[in-house]
Amino acid sequence: MSSEAIAREVKRRRTFAIISHPDAGKSTMTEALALHARMISEAGAVHGKGGRRSTVSDWMEMEKARGISVSSTALQFAYEGAHSGDVPNVINLVDTPGHADFSEDTYRVLTAVDAAVMLIDAAKGLEPQTLKLFQVCRHRGIPVITVVNKWDRPGQTPLELIDEITDRIGLIPTPLFVPVGIAGDFRGLLDRRTGGFIKFTRTAGGSKIAPEAFFTADEALESEGDAWIAAVEESELLGEMGQDHDQEMFLAGQTSPMIFTSAMLNFGVRQLLESLVEFAPAPEGRDGIDGTERAVTDPFSAVVFKVQAGMDTSHRDRLAYMRIVSGEFERGMVVTHAQTGKPFATKYAQAVFGRDRSTVDTAYPGDVVGLVNAMALAPGDTLYIDPKIQYPPIPSFAPEHFSTLRVTTADKYKQFRKAIDQLDAEGVVQVLRNDLRGDAAPVLAAVGPMQFEVVTARMKAEFNVDTILEPLGYSLARRTDEASAPDLDRQRGVEVFTRSDGALLALFGDKWRLQFIEKEFPDLMLAPLVAAADN
Repeated sequence: MSSEAIAREVKRRRTFAIISHPDAGKSTMTEALALHARMISEAGAVHGKGGRRSTVSDWMEMEKARGISVSSTALQFAYEGAHSGDVPNVINLVDTPGHADFSEDTYRVLTAVDAAVMLIDAAKGLEPQTLKLFQVCRHRGIPVITVVNKWDRPGQTPLELIDEITDRIGLIPTPLFVPVGIAGDFRGLLDRRTGGFIKFTRTAGGSKIAPEAFFTADEALESEGDAWIAAVEESELLGEMGQDHDQEMFLAGQTSPMIFTSAMLNFGVRQLLESLVEFAPAPEGRDGIDGTERAVTDPFSAVVFKVQAGMDTSHRDRLAYMRIVSGEFERGMVVTHAQTGKPFATKYAQAVFGRDRSTVDTAYPGDVVGLVNAMALAPGDTLYIDPKIQYPPIPSFAPEHFSTLRVTTADKYKQFRKAIDQLDAEGVVQVLRNDLRGDAAPVLAAVGPMQFEVVTARMKAEFNVDTILEPLGYSLARRTDEASAPDLDRQRGVEVFTRSDGALLALFGDKWRLQFIEKEFPDLMLAPLVAAADN
């Protein structure tokens, strides 16, 4: 395909992720977007509550049982909206874990997107997980669209939420719409650019797309009365404060277009899609680790940002998600794996959403493709066609929880080792080893304790291995070097391990022990892990 044709495909694409605190409605919003794209005929609501179907993007049994998202999937759909032009836009939604214990997985996903939707509960406002992930977006220069969800329930006022976001994270919201009706009485939206009223009508259980009716300001005043007057006054006040959308400031990360929604009722979802198409940036090229520039129209290259196994119990395969950075991908093409220099065949390429799969024959920058049985690939790896390019690796989060893992019966040790290696390669946990402890009981390091639950559950389900977790009394990790390791190992309450990527990590029981060692031995290398500094 010519460079001009690739450029046209790139222009059509929008690739984004939703970041939120648990229970803000991320999975419900994902399904609402799929519903509006006509990918599904009926929304399943969230987690099968009240007899309704479970969310289609959550596939692990743990997700279904607890009503949380702990894995990542990717959803691609065509959307033909008011801003699509002659051909539909292609939307790539990379779903992310909602639970705080899986922040590292979400961080990897954020390396693969061009924009983020920050989903906020109307009643709770900014919450810790949202704040943490927003800082990652800011660090990576990812523009953010703010979506206030659950406006059909009692909550704060629009101005209170706007002030909270401005005061706490320095991001200035620029509402594109103002809700008509207070939180808990969601009637529709005032379109700030046209001055018109978009009125929503509920459907049974919120399982279908909510019908919309459009009214002039005079018609809205007559039908909605004081609720419309209040919305107009809020819109005028925002205008006086200069909080109108500015595309340059949005792309610079200074402002954030804001939309009020109810994902459960499918109110405001179309407006979110239209805003993504109109304002979110199209995919752009990236620089290699040596500073080499790779434009989107250059030959094929991609970054692996996620490796996942156990998605299909009947196939037992392993899937590597790659974000295409440049060029055209064609299934079956042979590419080069930058980390090893070896050729890699792409015969089995798929798009995956939950348990549903479809074969991908061609794809373009911004698209996410799953490579089946990609045993040689790990998060952060680069695939390319000449000329050579290698993109920067994805840094690991600083772990805060540590446990040893043992197999209960010796005859399962071979399966145990295989499982540990696979989960380590996927990035489910970090695996640490040293000579003193040996390989029989590796130390697992995690951002949150639920990562350990995933490990033990998958050990049993996928490898038929029963294991025992034994917590260790460490809570901090610092990067060190070979020169410092012997001195650190001699200190009480300190233990040095080698991570599977070769990094040396020193573990400490608490911050006071770390501070004491730093004071007494100032020449020893004790550096924060890269992602810890970012977050």
